[in-house]
Amino acid sequence: VQLQASGGGLVQVGGFLRLSCAASGGTFSSYDMGWYRQAPGKERELVAVIRSDGSANYADSVKGRFTISRDNAKKTGYLQMNSLKPEDTAVYYCNAHRERTVLPLSYDYWGQGTQVTVSS
Repeated sequence: VQLQASGGGLVQVGGFLRLSCAASGGTFSSYDMGWYRQAPGKERELVAVIRSDGSANYADSVKGRFTISRDNAKKTGYLQMNSLKPEDTAVYYCNAHRERTVLPLSYDYWGQGTQVTVSS
């Protein structure tokens, strides 16, 4: 599975952006899709994940502001980010993950990252 993230940019506090993650190869619908971010000097952290069954979870810091979704027919995942804050500034990466019962026990694929900068 190859992932291509897009949609980042520079936005003012309170603004919004929509990130996209286009997948090619593999069976996109069978993967959990997540968005991670990494700010300068910090570790990469999970922002949101939407599983193959459509259930979703969010980091506490983005609950109520971000919405993750997916369109399996288009093999694309999305992260709608509203009410952006300076602390949301980071490189955002999309991830496709699938658990297996045989070795290897999981598959993980990463997009190249897209920069989100929120200016105050």
